[in-house]
Parts: sequence; structure tokens; C-alpha cells
Amino acid sequence: MLFDRIKPLEDILESAQKRGLRRQLGAIDLAVLGIGAIIGTGIFVLTSVAAEKAGPGMMYSFVIAGFVCALAALVYSEIAAIVPVAGSAYTYSYAVFGELIAWMVGWALILEYAVAAAAVAVGWSGYINGFLREIGHGLPLFLTAGPRDTVTLADGAIAAGGFNLLAFVVSLLVTLLLIVGTTKSARVTAVLVVVKIAALTIFLVLALPAIDAANFEPMLPNGWGTPASGIGVLGAAASIFFAYIGFDAVSTAAEETRNPNRNVPIGLIGSLGVCTLFYLFVAYAAVGAVGAQPGGELSQSKEPLAFVLRAVGHPVIGNWVASAAIVALPSVILMMLYGQTRVLFTMSRDGLLPAILSRVHPRFHTPHVVTLVTGIGVATFAAIFPVGMLADVSNSGTLFAFFTVALSVMVLRRREPGRHRPFRTPALWLVGPLAMAGCLLLFVSLGWETIRLFLGWAAIGLIVYFAYARRRSVIGKESGSGAAVS
Repeated sequence: MLFDRIKPLEDILESAQKRGLRRQLGAIDLAVLGIGAIIGTGIFVLTSVAAEKAGPGMMYSFVIAGFVCALAALVYSEIAAIVPVAGSAYTYSYAVFGELIAWMVGWALILEYAVAAAAVAVGWSGYINGFLREIGHGLPLFLTAGPRDTVTLADGAIAAGGFNLLAFVVSLLVTLLLIVGTTKSARVTAVLVVVKIAALTIFLVLALPAIDAANFEPMLPNGWGTPASGIGVLGAAASIFFAYIGFDAVSTAAEETRNPNRNVPIGLIGSLGVCTLFYLFVAYAAVGAVGAQPGGELSQSKEPLAFVLRAVGHPVIGNWVASAAIVALPSVILMMLYGQTRVLFTMSRDGLLPAILSRVHPRFHTPHVVTLVTGIGVATFAAIFPVGMLADVSNSGTLFAFFTVALSVMVLRRREPGRHRPFRTPALWLVGPLAMAGCLLLFVSLGWETIRLFLGWAAIGLIVYFAYARRRSVIGKESGSGAAVS
């Protein structure tokens, strides 16, 4: 049977205790890591994408995307407190729906974490390559973009890139940092979070006084949009959802957290709350200061926040904000890689991936093999593909995972009502369905091309599962015939 390999929560917790990672992170560490994962390419880059799709109505898009994430954070907090182990949505699905659904969720999380990490690396390389050109030390254009991307030559002609060297290098450097240790990674991320918060705060201080009410008209030049159209408020919300992903990476750190039943919910909700407030104010300031009509200057900018500051008479500070993005974006790569390695680590521990991926370094106490393999893969993708192609598809995997988690929490609440829940999602029977409906709405608003890519990726995942993973899973071997272990 396909849906019979359900892994009891007690077995998941026992396995984590026997072969787990060192618990060394507190609530503040998690909140900082969450903010580091969330604030990044989305707000620094995708503001212009949202302006092109929705105009000033992108403010509604930020609200919609943030509301869906808030609902998801509430349901994530309940199940992460119950099951404080590595693996995030993959582990939760294994306990509630069984191995097949868990595998598909884990497979989809590759789109969320690894593909997103590569997208951020490419976005970062665009900033740093532009900076190097400004100071007269730019790399050859051949090394500034991948073969699936394009570069603009000196005569204005468009040509294919060759190898995105800096995106490749930064991915490998972040990989090495993760191998050295989680605590060190958290400390570096804390410094970068301060840089990003400072940059956004200065942006608000300078841009808010320049707001002109006329810049908000017309508010909805492309309307609300329709499913699969990819434009309007809904299309923009589906795209800038990328600006919020990363908060769930906090849950993947549960197995390395002190008192996870208390600290994981604090890290999840706290980091998302801080970032949502910043996003709403930044969107309001950007629209009000310079306007955001489709086809306008803001919508075409590669560095929208810096553009706004230059447009309102602060060019030096605008350049500083661009520099802050260069310094801070690697923290987002770090958290995306962190989340991916912990999911693959747990899948390996369950036998669905080669056992070597779940080895823990004797000195650093980190899953060094899976971290190195993942880092090399991310670096390779970053060196080849453009940021748009990478970022668009990452949202599909995220929304699938969020949908599954919301459903998991409701099923578990009904199946095991007496289980101790250190954190209970308030009004679950309202929050859960709303979270699922929000994820579905944003998924169908991504556009048909992205949906087709996701379905193709899911089909490949099914082939890998039945050709390799199902026959090697630990729970399948323990049960003999594949029946549920209970």
C-alpha cells in the first residue's frame, strides 16, 4: 500500500535523541536566524518586480503574502513544538501522512531551500559585480553571469553569459562556514542582521518624509489579477512571497535548540512579525516617495531601495544601502543552505537517501557530508542559471510544504487530541483552513509555466522514490511488508 508507512512521533523523537545534533541555540538565536533568512533578496530586489506587476497595489500584495505566512507560522509553531527535531515539514508529514507524502514534501523543500539559496547567490553577485564595475575592477563579463543568463556588452548588445564566478564562490564560502559550526554561523548571521535592519531603518527615515499622495494613483493599474495570470495584486503577492520564505527554516533548527518547545515558537513568530512590519513600511515609503506604476523607473530598477533614496536627494545614502545589501545577503544564503541540509540529513537518517549524508563531524558536530554536497549543488546552479528562473520556481515548493503542514496539524489534533502541546495554534479550525486556502491561492497565481515546472519536479520525485528510496527506507525494512510501524 502507498500510504501505510506512518512513523509514530515517539519513534521520531527517539531516533533524534540517539543520533541527534548538539543542542546549542536559544530563542534569540532562532529569531536572529529567522530574520537573517527572511530579510534579503525579497525586499532589496523584488520590490521592483512587485511594482511592475501590481503598481502601488503591491502594498496589498505584501499584506496578502504576509498574512498567509503568519497563518503558516502559527500552525508551524504547534507541530514544531511537538516534534522538535530536524526535518521541518518533511518530518511532520512522515508522522501524520506517511512516507510517500513525506518524501514528496522533502522533495519539494529542495525547491524552497536549495533553489532559493542559488537565487539569492545570483542576486548578490549582481550587486557585487555592479559595485566592482563602479570602482574600475569589474570581472570579465563572461564571468558575471551563467550560460542560461545574459550580459550587456559595452556596445549595448546582449550576449549569453559563461560562468557566474562570484555566485559560485559565495555559495562555497557559506558552505564552509556551516560546516565549521552552527553557533559560529548564528554569530555571523547576527552581525549581518544588524546591517540589514540598519539599512532598512535609514531607508524609512529618509523616504517617509518624501511621500506624495499623488504617487498612489492609480492604486490598481493591473487590477487584482486572475489565477495563473501572474499579474495584478495576486500575481505580485505570489512573486514577493519569496520575500517571506525562510521563517520556517527556524523549525529545521529544532533539534539543535535548547528547550525547543518554548524557543521554536518564539523564533518563528518573532522573526516573521519583525520582518512583516519592516516590509509594510518599506513598501509604503517606496510607493509614496517615487511612485510605482508598471513600466516606471522603480519597476525597472535592479536595486529599488537605493534608487528611491537617490531619487529623493540622498545618493550617497542610496549607495550605502546598496552596499549593505552586498554585505548582508550572504546571511540569507546561509539560512537557506542550513534548512536544506537539515532536511536532507533527516531523510538520510530515515534511509530514503544514502546513509553517508547523515554523518556528523566528530569535531564540529555538524552534518558535514550533506552540507558539502548541498553547497556544491547550490554553487553549481548559481553559476549557471539566472535569478528569475531560480526564484520563480522556489515559491511553488514552499507553498506545497506550507499547505501540507497546515493539514498535518489539523489531522494530528483530531487523531491525538490528548497529546501534550506546548504551543497550541489559536482557533486552529479557522487558522488551518485559511492557511491552506491562502497557499492554494498563491500557488495558482504563480503562472502556468511555474506550475508546470513544479509538476515536472514532482514527477521526477515519484520516480526516484519508487526506484530507490522506498526499497531502502528504515521504516520499510523494520516493518517487513511495509505496514505502518506502531
